[in-house]
Amino acid sequence: MAKAVALGSVFCILALATLAHCHAPEVFDVEGNVYCDPCRVLFETKLSHKIAGATVKLECLDAITSNITYSVESVTDSNGHYKLSVKGDHADNICQVTLTKSPDADCSEPMEGLETDKIVCTENSGIHSHVRYANPLGFMTKHSIEGCKEVLDELGLAPEDLDFQT
Repeated sequence: MAKAVALGSVFCILALATLAHCHAPEVFDVEGNVYCDPCRVLFETKLSHKIAGATVKLECLDAITSNITYSVESVTDSNGHYKLSVKGDHADNICQVTLTKSPDADCSEPMEGLETDKIVCTENSGIHSHVRYANPLGFMTKHSIEGCKEVLDELGLAPEDLDFQT
């Protein structure tokens, strides 16, 4: 009888622990990198470099009203890497990371189409990790730098009439 009571107690404790875990607020980490595109080609090349001190913001918007339901900012480290902690489950939201500021005056023009990335911030996504990885986000220089044509030639991507400004 004592064994049955002890076994029943163990099951109750496990059930309560599972229930407590289900209602615990979710925390997701969103990680990514920010880089400078000195060739203005909208992808990283060997001339690209990471940007330390860039500011990124994650916002979650209500899918119906488009009201902001969650917002958090971060700054990239010396390797151009950022990490944002997102509290709560945002299954009914559209969440995205957006570049907001570059500390590099020579590389501060956000790349159209690569200045934001959508992120899934819900436990029920099929992703079995609490880390979500964003695609690299980038800024561009106002003009391409010397050496870009050669880099693109190496990749077989430079058209003959491409005129890079130096």
